[in-house]
Amino acid sequence: MHDELLKHAKRIVIKIGSSLVASRDSGLRPEQIDRLADEIASLRASGREVLIVSSGAIVSGIQKLGLKTYPKHLPVKQAAAAVGQSRLMWAYEKAFERVGLKVAQILLTHQDLADRRRFLNARHTLTTLIEFGVVPIINENDTVAVDEIRFGDNDTLAGEVAHLVDADLLVILSDVDGLYTEDPRRNPSATLIPLIPDITEDIERRAGLSSTFEGTGGMATKVRAAKKVAEYGVATLILNGEKAGLLPAVFAGRQGGSLFLARSRRLTSRKQWIAFTLRARGSLKLDDGAVDALAKRGKSLLASGIIDVSGRFEAGDPVACTDRDGKEFAKGLVNFSSETLVRIKGLKTLEIQQLLGQQEYEEVIHRDNLVIL
Repeated sequence: MHDELLKHAKRIVIKIGSSLVASRDSGLRPEQIDRLADEIASLRASGREVLIVSSGAIVSGIQKLGLKTYPKHLPVKQAAAAVGQSRLMWAYEKAFERVGLKVAQILLTHQDLADRRRFLNARHTLTTLIEFGVVPIINENDTVAVDEIRFGDNDTLAGEVAHLVDADLLVILSDVDGLYTEDPRRNPSATLIPLIPDITEDIERRAGLSSTFEGTGGMATKVRAAKKVAEYGVATLILNGEKAGLLPAVFAGRQGGSLFLARSRRLTSRKQWIAFTLRARGSLKLDDGAVDALAKRGKSLLASGIIDVSGRFEAGDPVACTDRDGKEFAKGLVNFSSETLVRIKGLKTLEIQQLLGQQEYEEVIHRDNLVIL
């Protein structure tokens, strides 16, 4: 399965971790960037399409600004990113030019993907670049992002890009071999897990919360990204990017890394966008009948099944649907504001008409705008 999956993966998103391209002591690592360009060029030569999500701008900027520690305040991080991003892209530009490939810089925030028109525009831009044989190099737009519109880490961003371009495979290059039974830095006897068919609570527990100076996350963020893209129908390979030649070797049949399999179902692009790109503005607690109607019978949500309304939102906003115990099981786009739903929760359609008059919609969330998680 490992070999077959990699053999047939044509469109690949490769996330390159900060520690692979920059360090706090020396700044950018041009020799590493050159090597990665060589290896990615070999993948391109075999007919694969490659998009890169690269970290490293902030760490590169930290070195250039002479900072001694990783900045804690957002404006300082943004200043470091502004200094480091241009240096990072120039290094990629030179490295890929040497192997005969063109690159393009794409900077994104979560807000760019949360808006459907901007999401589609980003998709069209990236697919057009691919058609022209260009390697897109993507990063978070750190210089303008505030907490509300940040991805938070580039593992999450890479997962979003895999969805954005309908990738066949997400490859996360890090400074570790993959997912181990325990943290190998603390327990040398820990063993690598080569294949993960399903991301269970045990797998998430094993991922832990380790982090380094250069990175903003650890194995936990990588496993969360793998879990999310598995729902898109995309597999994830976590691989040691420090090992020269390993990236093209695994695509040629060599074993390496940890491969997380995708779910068998694949949602439509729009439902993927609702489920995994949009952030819920509130939640609706549903009774057992409504949970059954949505989860098992593919029905739309009516006001009669709503027990409680939490948060403040407007018509068209994404909201979470929970059962009586508060467990989220669905997400969708509502046809009514929270203020209106507080008034009509638990009411039948005729009662709503008597209270509010004739409404444009009967459904609180139409099944076409609803995703079961």
